[in-house]
Amino acid sequence: MSDLYVSWTEYHQKIEQLAARIHQSGWEFDQIVCIARGGLRVGDTLSRIFGLPLAILSTSSYRGSGKQSRSSLVFSRDLSMTTPGLGSQILLVDDLVDSGESLKRTLKWLDRYYGFYIDEIRTAVLWHKACSTIQPDYYVDYLDNNPWIHQPFEIYEQMNPAEIQLESGIKSDQAPSSTARPDP
Repeated sequence: MSDLYVSWTEYHQKIEQLAARIHQSGWEFDQIVCIARGGLRVGDTLSRIFGLPLAILSTSSYRGSGKQSRSSLVFSRDLSMTTPGLGSQILLVDDLVDSGESLKRTLKWLDRYYGFYIDEIRTAVLWHKACSTIQPDYYVDYLDNNPWIHQPFEIYEQMNPAEIQLESGIKSDQAPSSTARPDP
């Protein structure tokens, strides 16, 4: 398996390209739902570009000893949203579609819990891998060699607060800087 390394600049360009493809299709949607965590940045940016509300569906794949296998996908109990209800034309976004299982199961979850409100759902991702069993409606890059994608934010998975404090030169006895407004 090959590797694909993506910089922050490339990552943001991919999101903008995805927005252009969606816009070019002429499809009018009224709600964006992103799959967290991978789709959070994509969903947030698309929500800002299209000026539409964002709902977040948190998911988790457990791994490691004593935990469920990687293929076990756990959904949050509900969507997190700031609107009174879910729109009827939904754009479901994630960063990539690999096997396709997460996207398929998310579509089933949305149908089960919100299907009454939804007229149409379309899917959008940055990267569509050839090994996927589902075809997203919108994507930027089709990857026929199924590379492992290294996204720019993955560096944070190797960091911890103590190391960051040490590297930033902040001493433990140093008072934090405050930008809070003074009490009236």
